[in-house]
Amino acid sequence: MTKQKWTLDSAHSSVDFSVRHMMIANVKGTFQNFSAEIVADPTDLTTAEIEFTVETASVDTRNKERDAHLVSADFFDVENHPTMTFKATNIVKTDEGEYNVTGDLTLRGVTKQETFTVTFEGSGKDPWGNEKVGFSAEGSINRSDYGLVWNAALETGGVLVGDKVKINLQIQAAKAE
Repeated sequence: MTKQKWTLDSAHSSVDFSVRHMMIANVKGTFQNFSAEIVADPTDLTTAEIEFTVETASVDTRNKERDAHLVSADFFDVENHPTMTFKATNIVKTDEGEYNVTGDLTLRGVTKQETFTVTFEGSGKDPWGNEKVGFSAEGSINRSDYGLVWNAALETGGVLVGDKVKINLQIQAAKAE
């Protein structure tokens, strides 16, 4: 394939995360609204141009009170920082269909370099003749690096919210016309 533009299929994609809660369990969440600009040869991502934007107010942890706290100044501060973005700066092939994608992640006004493991899941045509590709991505960030430092001490020791946030993306995109 040659390098071309791909349009995110948000109905068949997801941006999910999980974080330790009370040192004993993981709480999962998702972001409902996100977009991507992808220019790539999906069979060789080493020259791809990838930009991703997530609307932080679209966080959903299946708990309205927790979601309200997450969009507040204690966490995402959506009033001042309505989006988080990722722009790839270096892509290295690590195996067949697997890559380390490094880029600038901006969250809450702080930009840090992060690396995600990306897998090309395949390509094919949907029943309407549209060419589609699929990717998955995994990685983790330390939320405190981005100023998300709110926490509460537990009387049994430890803290309410862990620092490490695991991120998982499932992406499907259609070849742009």
